[in-house]
Amino acid sequence: MMVKKIAILSPGDMGHAVGQALSEHGFELLTCLAGRSDRTGALARDAGFRVSETLNDLMVEADLLLSILVPANAETVAQEIAQSLQETGESTLIADCNAISPMRSEYISRIIESAGGRFIDASIIGHPPGRGVPPRFYVSGQYADAMLDLDGKGIAVKTLGGDIGRASGIKMCYAALTKGTSTLQVALLTVAESLGLSAELRAELAYSQKAVLENMESGIPRLPPNAHRWVGEMEEIATTFAAEGVTPHFHLGAASIYRLLEQTPYAAESPEDIDPNRTMAQTITVTAAQLSKGRAEDTDSEPESKGPD
Repeated sequence: MMVKKIAILSPGDMGHAVGQALSEHGFELLTCLAGRSDRTGALARDAGFRVSETLNDLMVEADLLLSILVPANAETVAQEIAQSLQETGESTLIADCNAISPMRSEYISRIIESAGGRFIDASIIGHPPGRGVPPRFYVSGQYADAMLDLDGKGIAVKTLGGDIGRASGIKMCYAALTKGTSTLQVALLTVAESLGLSAELRAELAYSQKAVLENMESGIPRLPPNAHRWVGEMEEIATTFAAEGVTPHFHLGAASIYRLLEQTPYAAESPEDIDPNRTMAQTITVTAAQLSKGRAEDTDSEPESKGPD
């Protein structure tokens, strides 16, 4: 069966861009906006999605559903999809494209398949379509080859065999490096700011790590608006590492850095509204101030110690 109609939950930053790219290559794009934000609705309309009233309508119409969500929502939405599959009696292809551990992907596959759906383990590496090199969709599982209908249509599809968890696994390893490294950079720059050594450290980095410094200066100002999505991703990576006998603490620490960034004023921006003029130094100054504020609040909340009676 050729894929012609594709549903995406949810058409957010990545989802709407994927949908728009696929639409430009002849696919019909569908979504359901129940419970979604006004921003998501606007993105869906701008990308040319046809909006269905209910999830059941999507199950009946779509040949393939792509789940592209914040990792923390993947399981809840999978349960909603399963209920819809049972109510409609459909056997829709369901590709979970979320940044989740192989173990969670296996669990979600059981939820979907027990409801009659056909599950594809998938993950996305790269920026949304239209921002340079097309994103790579890694896929695995019994029905993974169905995703090849989308290959070269604004995205690249790469198959990893018939085992559920392989596609999720490669995302965990890749994001451990990319998003994990970003948090290490934020952490060390924040400590330097707290120690009053930002200028001196920057001078040394400009001398001995010029390429790294340039990467930090372009990337770090964009982190706060995305931090809320990446806390859960770091926790999924930690779970993956622990399951393979590797310490989870690197990425539990990374999750804590994204939580810190999420608390800064810059986190209120949407990905479309990020201030292009904000510098790394400004971002780190605000992050260090937020850290100091949090430490002060923790100190204030500690009970007073009592001396001996």
